[in-house]
Amino acid sequence: MSELGRRILDQVRSYHEEQRPAVKFVPGVTPINPAGSVLDEEDRVALVAAALDLRITSGAIATKFERRFAQSLGRRKAYLTNSGSSANLLALAALTSPRLEDRALRPGDEVITTAAGFPTTVNPILQNGLVPVFVDSELGTYNPTPDQIRAAIGPRTKAIMLAHALGNPFAAHEIAQIADENELFLIEDNCDALGSTYRGKATGTFGDLSTVSFYPAHHITTGEGGCVSTDNLVLGRVVESMRDWGRDCWCLPGEDDTCHKRFTYQLGTLPLGYDHKYTYSHVGYNLKSTDIQAALGLTQLPKLPSFADARRRNWRLLRDALEDIPNLVLPRPTPGSDPSWFGFAITVGADAPFSRLELVRFLDARKIGIRQFFAGNLTRHPAYEGRSYRVSGDLSTSDVIAERTFWVGVHPLLTPEMVAYLAESLWDFVKNH
Repeated sequence: MSELGRRILDQVRSYHEEQRPAVKFVPGVTPINPAGSVLDEEDRVALVAAALDLRITSGAIATKFERRFAQSLGRRKAYLTNSGSSANLLALAALTSPRLEDRALRPGDEVITTAAGFPTTVNPILQNGLVPVFVDSELGTYNPTPDQIRAAIGPRTKAIMLAHALGNPFAAHEIAQIADENELFLIEDNCDALGSTYRGKATGTFGDLSTVSFYPAHHITTGEGGCVSTDNLVLGRVVESMRDWGRDCWCLPGEDDTCHKRFTYQLGTLPLGYDHKYTYSHVGYNLKSTDIQAALGLTQLPKLPSFADARRRNWRLLRDALEDIPNLVLPRPTPGSDPSWFGFAITVGADAPFSRLELVRFLDARKIGIRQFFAGNLTRHPAYEGRSYRVSGDLSTSDVIAERTFWVGVHPLLTPEMVAYLAESLWDFVKNH
């Protein structure tokens, strides 16, 4: 970088120091948001440096981030995308590739998922002409059990696609075994659980494919962004192709003839020697991210362990402070897991003398932000009316989640003082009702 560029970045550091917000917490005045990202001087400088170099497309910085992210998970390949939702779309669409031959998913095949989740775990199933099979979840862990997954398998079931609920891992080892025994693909939606472990192994490493989101609410951020990772090189190549317009070529942006056979291929009914750079083997998209976003990812990634520790600390402080609170069902980690919590789920008890609406209005008046537990029960939303899906068992717990569950934040921006005020507010409401 030039001397002028270095001077500009020094000014950016000074600017960042100027922009630091006041840290004094005033109960009932300072908002306690359910989510938030930690962005420091290093992050601001990385973004500006990439902008100064006009890194406006996907290139060397994105490739560097992909490699480091894959290494951090212990996966062979990672593919950066423009969002976690796009990562889910790519992961599911990859299973329909002709390159998978007899194992490829075809229209009408079934994919097991949960009704109490976020739409973008389920939408790719429908968007690819497949049939979601909805299972229920447990109250407390908010995940489906292995027995529920096993019971949902039918003659047309070809895959399982599940998210770790609010950072709390589902029984990934057991469900991966069920998938293996039944020759099913497993897509692990790790968007809310980056940094979590199950049986000592990182979430995002159990599935044939796993996804993550880098939206600002999540564990690390690139602004908008996501990623697909895998150990399966065939699936990885399909994901890359579908992300990059469906092209057969794998040259990085700005590169040509990486394979040294650019004008010697004969694919489809194209003429011999048709430019491989413009040959398409999948019906794909353009879901790439940019180097500017990846630059932020590179500075965020080393902070993931400290962010995860802060989430665990805040969750434990809140859980301990609410021990024995009446009329509220508190969350619990899945046995064998160490969650990097995304949020703290609370369910109003069936016999409580108050409603969820009354409680969340009280919290809102105290500037404590809440979120619904995503869709609650997806089958009850207008978007899924008239859609083809199957329900395994019943969705009674999903209905409870839709009617009586919400969550509050445990993200690293929250201080112990904020967490204590949150707990105190919940106790105040319950005691007065």
